[in-house]
Amino acid sequence: MDYKDYYKTLGVAKTATAKEIKAAFRKLARKHHPDVNAGHKDAEARFKEINEAYEVLGDPEKRKRYDELGANWGAFGGGRARPGGPGAGGWPGGVRIEYEDLGGGGGGGFSDFFRTFFGGLGGAAGGGAGEEDLFGEVASADAEGEVELTLAEVLKGTTREVRVGDGRRRVEVRIPAGVREGSRVRVAGEGGRGRGKPGDLYLRVRIAPDPAFERRGDDLATSVHVPLTAAVLGGEAKVPTLDGPVGIKIPPETPNGQVFRLRGHGLPKQGEKGRRGDLLATLAVDLPRRLTPRQKELFEELKGSGT
Repeated sequence: MDYKDYYKTLGVAKTATAKEIKAAFRKLARKHHPDVNAGHKDAEARFKEINEAYEVLGDPEKRKRYDELGANWGAFGGGRARPGGPGAGGWPGGVRIEYEDLGGGGGGGFSDFFRTFFGGLGGAAGGGAGEEDLFGEVASADAEGEVELTLAEVLKGTTREVRVGDGRRRVEVRIPAGVREGSRVRVAGEGGRGRGKPGDLYLRVRIAPDPAFERRGDDLATSVHVPLTAAVLGGEAKVPTLDGPVGIKIPPETPNGQVFRLRGHGLPKQGEKGRRGDLLATLAVDLPRRLTPRQKELFEELKGSGT
C-alpha cells in the first residue's frame, strides 16, 4: 500500500500553519466539489483526496500522529497507530503499532491507507475536521434551480417535484401562494450532499406570461370589452378574473379607458393571511362595423348636433 502525502495533496508545506492548511483546503474544495463538476469522476476522486487530506491535517491530533510516523510508517507494520506510553516499543514519539485487519467495510469513503493508519476513524468518530468548513461555509454546497408558475398557481400555491444533484434524488417543494417574480423559495437541508451538513435548495421563481392578465405587485390588470352602445347608454359587462367571470355595471357615458377596480380579486398578499390585491379592469369600447343605412343616418344626426 502506497504512502499518501497529504501535504502534497493540499499543496502546502509541512511547516504550514493551521490557517494556511484551512485556506488551501477551501480553495481546492470549491474547485473540485461534485456539485460544481457534476458527472466528472476525476473531480469526484480528487475531491475525496482533498477531503481526506484535510481530515488528517486539519485535526491537530491526527496531524501529530501522521507527522510522527511519516513516510516510514510501513517500517512499523503498515498497521494502525495507537498512542502508547513514552517510548513504548521503541517507536517514535511513544506510538506503538498494532496490526489490525480492517477488511473492506466502513471507512466513510476514506482510502485504505487512511483506514489502516487511523483504524477506520474519521469524521464519523469525532465530527470531522472538514465538515463545518466545507458544508457550512462553502456556497457550492447549495443547489439552485428555476421554477415557472402560472398566475393560477401563484393564486393558490402549488408543489413542484425537482431533481437534485445527479438527478436520482427527488424533492417535493411546496411553493406558497403570492410569490413574486424573481423571489427564491428555500428548502433547508435539501441541497448538495457530502459528509457534513447538507446545503440548502433554492428555487428561483419565474412567472409565465398570461394572455388575459398583467401582474402589478399584488394587483392584476386586464381589459373588458363593451360595445359603443353600452358605453354611451350604460349596461353590464363580464370581467375575467382568476376566480371566474364577474359582472359589473357600466354607467351611461363611460369613456373609453375608464378603469374599474374589483377589490379582492388580485393575488394573495404575502404575510397578510386572507388578504388579496385588486383587479384593475380597463374599459375598451368596441366601435361598430358594417353599419346599416339607418345606423349611418343616426350617426350623421349626432355629427350634425356637434356630439
